[in-house]
Amino acid sequence: MTPTSFSGDSSHRVVIVGGGAGGLELAAKLGRKFGTSHITLIDKSTEHIWKPSLHEVAAGTLDIHREGLSYFMLARDRRFSFVLGEIEGVDRPNRKVRLKPVLSPQGEEMVPSREIAYDTLVLAVGSRSNFFGTPGAAEHAIALDSTAQAERFRMQLMRELVLLNQRKNHEPDAILNIAIVGGGATGVELAAELLEARRGMSFYGLENFNPATDIRITLLEGSNRLLSALQPRLSQTARNLLEERGVFVATSVRVTRVTDKGLYDSNEVFYPANLCVWAAGIEAPAFLAEQGLAVNRLNQLQVDDRLRTEDADIYAMGDCAQAPWDDDNAFLPARAQVAHQQASYLVPIMQARIQGRPVPDKPFVFKDYGSLVSVGHSRGVGSLMGVLAGRSWFVEGLLARMMYMSLHIMHHMAVLGPIRTASMALGRLLLKRSTHRVKLH
Repeated sequence: MTPTSFSGDSSHRVVIVGGGAGGLELAAKLGRKFGTSHITLIDKSTEHIWKPSLHEVAAGTLDIHREGLSYFMLARDRRFSFVLGEIEGVDRPNRKVRLKPVLSPQGEEMVPSREIAYDTLVLAVGSRSNFFGTPGAAEHAIALDSTAQAERFRMQLMRELVLLNQRKNHEPDAILNIAIVGGGATGVELAAELLEARRGMSFYGLENFNPATDIRITLLEGSNRLLSALQPRLSQTARNLLEERGVFVATSVRVTRVTDKGLYDSNEVFYPANLCVWAAGIEAPAFLAEQGLAVNRLNQLQVDDRLRTEDADIYAMGDCAQAPWDDDNAFLPARAQVAHQQASYLVPIMQARIQGRPVPDKPFVFKDYGSLVSVGHSRGVGSLMGVLAGRSWFVEGLLARMMYMSLHIMHHMAVLGPIRTASMALGRLLLKRSTHRVKLH
């Protein structure tokens, strides 16, 4: 796949579809260099939130109105164009992106369908939960792929708490069952965040509700341990921390169907659930498989070690791309640090294409700095440094939690710059401390 040769046309436009961790960082970095005439970001939402924070939104421990970043404001500050819309497909022969109409919450058409021309296209559309065809999962389980879904879970949680509080008038032993399918980072972190959230639920005006005893959290994982992509020691530490705090953890469990009352596994064991969250796997958006480009069984675009698709004018990055790793048969994992590094890698490539210079021919090399998982506001487990090289440092407790928070800060640094990031981080810290003080009284 030889890159197209450009003559240095000053109108060359790079269009980035998807304002997640990688897409937004790329747009912000390029926008500062080249401005609105060259850089366009497309996203179906008006606000950006760092996806690893969605479990906090779902649990109600993070205020989305404080955390969310307006794409329109970011576009103005970082000098890229922002187009609101959801991609429908790509007209490759004419190099245009087709967008669906933008609808109001009531279903009214606010903005008609459009076409956006590109010279270079970067697809960074992320991923969504994969229900694997499990009967009832799409109807009765909630995924945490977006802010809207996280907010939906939070509102349903509040509704179930109110109903439980009323039910306890005539059913004193009634409890709220929450089931989480998938023991990866999202499932583990959501379970931990719900434990944190329990402490504040006594302020919801629920006079019959006891946070310590009236919520039961069940975490189901298909493999033989939690966090199966990480070291066994990390898996066991995370499991111990959750079980010590009352989470029921079951591994080697394959969920075969979901109902409005609960879940069944392959042995017909029933797990009651008033609320069910699905965090058991991902797939890329289905439209990617309809563009005439090579995809895998998860709809991820197959790219080479320069992040190029079969079309020399289309790159793909992040969760929607299957990119080769060092080993012949290994592919990069769907992790925020992968997208972050890919964004940095693509900056000089896009710069060369805009300026009509030869594109750097250096392949993308992922540097694995380890993994961190939050299991509470003061706890965390993780491994750092040189996993691929066979060296790993094990960290846990407050140090791991602080390092986990630093990943979020690094993302904001790439998007907002150091001054606004410092201000935002301080505000969030003060809010958390204030919230914890209230809960202690």
